[in-house]
Amino acid sequence: MAASIHREADQVIFEEVVGGRKVILNRQKKLNTLNYEMLSKMTQKLKAYENDPTIKIVILKAIGKVFCVGGDLTSAFQFVAFGHWTFGTNYYRKEFCLDYILATYKKPLVAILDGSVMGGGVGISIHATFRIVTENTIFAMPEASIGLFPDVGASYFLSRLPGFFGEYLGLTGARLDGADMLAFGLGTHFIPSQSLQSMESALEKMVASTDAPSAASMALVINKFAEEVDLKPGNAYSRLDMINQCFSGESCEEILSSLERLANRVHEKWIHDAITSMRSATPTGLKIFLRTIREGRSKTLEQCLQTEYVAICHVLRRTVSNDFYEGSRAILVDKDKKPQWVPSKLEDVSDEMVAKCLSRSFTEDDDWLPLRLPSRLKKVEAMTSKI
Repeated sequence: MAASIHREADQVIFEEVVGGRKVILNRQKKLNTLNYEMLSKMTQKLKAYENDPTIKIVILKAIGKVFCVGGDLTSAFQFVAFGHWTFGTNYYRKEFCLDYILATYKKPLVAILDGSVMGGGVGISIHATFRIVTENTIFAMPEASIGLFPDVGASYFLSRLPGFFGEYLGLTGARLDGADMLAFGLGTHFIPSQSLQSMESALEKMVASTDAPSAASMALVINKFAEEVDLKPGNAYSRLDMINQCFSGESCEEILSSLERLANRVHEKWIHDAITSMRSATPTGLKIFLRTIREGRSKTLEQCLQTEYVAICHVLRRTVSNDFYEGSRAILVDKDKKPQWVPSKLEDVSDEMVAKCLSRSFTEDDDWLPLRLPSRLKKVEAMTSKI
């Protein structure tokens, strides 16, 4: 099966196979983080693939030990450092539009998540028809630890998880393995890493030999390589009742207090980790996220992306806090890993401050542009939990 030739220097490789295309992230030294150029090229190619009648399937994968650990925050930070704060919003408009195109893609998408998938990496893969996880997969939404809040539609897809598990993931940045992802519907199939190439080859062969292959016929091929996988002892599902008890709180302060009370009765590592994560994350980002996920339960993906974009703009603008820049400095630039958040305590972030970050209060001289998502015909399909 003939494939197009690519250069090693390409940050995204677009490979042709009969009846399909592969979009391969190739920025290994930067953990396949997505920069503006990558987002632009992927948007252009994926639009073309969608309208090409000869293309029946798109496979999204990565070279290296990680799939994608998020957006290139260093680039976004430098965008703003050398110009107006609105420069950084260009990146997020491009990213959110790509996420929306992929979420509403009218052709089957196969995302092969053989490694870490975090933040922006989740955004480009979470709505794929098939989300293949392996023994190497690690999922997380750790944005609050670096001065932001979970975005890329997190207020939509995390709010659809069972109970208050989405709050737990977004407020703590907790990591899940492939088996956890499968149980909660974040993944669709578990396939051992060593079987991925055989699965791809079988899928390509079927697509090439079928005039109009359906998603159901593709699923039959994938299922041949999929395996049942047991959840590890102490897995996230086994503690879902305790998670719901704590993370159903009406405020971040109430959630943290519930965790601290639970820690006095139950001595388990995940509780200590959750408390430590929330205490070390940006208080402003935590409160923005809790507000967006609670409202996101009754919103469409389009509405969630619009809300998150407005909040991101306020974060870049420093409307109530400098935490994005402080987090970038501490984690990405100076790398002292000791960000000094302001405000530094949850109780110092008022409801009014959060409301400001969700309002479209941008003056004309701010040079602000709204998020204009592309018009799409296909609806976003809900994830299905295995629980």
